[in-house]
Amino acid sequence: MRIELIKRPQRSALFSVVSPFIALGLTVVVGAIMFALLGKNPVMALYYYFIDPLLEVWSWHELAIKAAPLILIGVGLAICFRSNNWNIGAEGQLIIGAIVGSIIPVMFPDFQTWLTLPLMLLMGIVGGAAYGAIPAFLKTRFNTNEILTSLMLVYVAQLVLDWVVRGPWRDPKGFNFPQTIQFSPAATLPEIMPTSGRANWGFVFAIVAALLLWFMLSRMLKGFEVRVLGQSPRAGRFAGFSSSRMVFFAFLISGGLAGLAGISEVSGAIGKLQPTISPGYGFTAIIVAFLGRLNPLGIIFSGLLLALTYLGGEAAQISLGVSDKVVRAFQGILLFFVLAADTLILYRIRLVRPVAKTMETAPSPAPVEVTHGNA
Repeated sequence: MRIELIKRPQRSALFSVVSPFIALGLTVVVGAIMFALLGKNPVMALYYYFIDPLLEVWSWHELAIKAAPLILIGVGLAICFRSNNWNIGAEGQLIIGAIVGSIIPVMFPDFQTWLTLPLMLLMGIVGGAAYGAIPAFLKTRFNTNEILTSLMLVYVAQLVLDWVVRGPWRDPKGFNFPQTIQFSPAATLPEIMPTSGRANWGFVFAIVAALLLWFMLSRMLKGFEVRVLGQSPRAGRFAGFSSSRMVFFAFLISGGLAGLAGISEVSGAIGKLQPTISPGYGFTAIIVAFLGRLNPLGIIFSGLLLALTYLGGEAAQISLGVSDKVVRAFQGILLFFVLAADTLILYRIRLVRPVAKTMETAPSPAPVEVTHGNA
């Protein structure tokens, strides 16, 4: 017996809307079972995951801090995925954006004017976009698989970050810790409401980016080009759209927003470069993008939800003593159900039983009738 996927004649509009909620519900159920198998109270575990982080005002600020890079990267990945370009290396583009944007506060610490922070943000965007252009170039020039190249470049970026903070950029007064000098106030991203919490303007950047890309996708010719080339490259070529230019456009947008997320993270929440600047935002943003249905407005809400799992995971670690790997498992379960729901929207499952082979017997030759006539 084998399983076949039969493409549906049309996708259900209703289930396209409710499938993220179904996936979330199934994730909660499986997550409760997972906590029970770990010997933890499932009700208390889910409480610490989804309710406890929202009870304090400061928690909302922490939620915004963690949601900002997820939304920024998620909306960029939405452009890539909708144009049928699979950027899996946003984590590396985030890191390179953080490194390039930190050149000014680390190498020129005395440059402290009103231009310092805007230049840092701009350099972070350029760094992330340039790093995203590498798999785009390899795909268009050598027809390489962008999934592999973008993913492998993540590890290159991580090694570069580790080298600079342990080597040339290490703080000489940092007691030999692998970190750069603390960024100056002129190089620090300001907080939105300093009196109530430490949420910074990175969250504002994320919301603005989501709104701008939603407008582009829904109201502009470029958004139409993204959708057409993503759904039918052949139709896009007939319309005069260039697939190669779209590859670069998608990767530059995605890499630039990831770079902005990186420099916003180090200049806001962290305040310096260190070996680890992201708990995996670039990979989690893939879940954010699909959970938001590749719609920038939906990604705002899915980014907040995934940020809540980070906060809830920290609360569960403290209160229940579970491993931080549980957070990754929870997010992985959510991605599995999101992709499974999308698959069932587009295809229906058919079970096929093998047919027993029968031996075919050759037909016997027809009798030959011999007649005798008179000579």
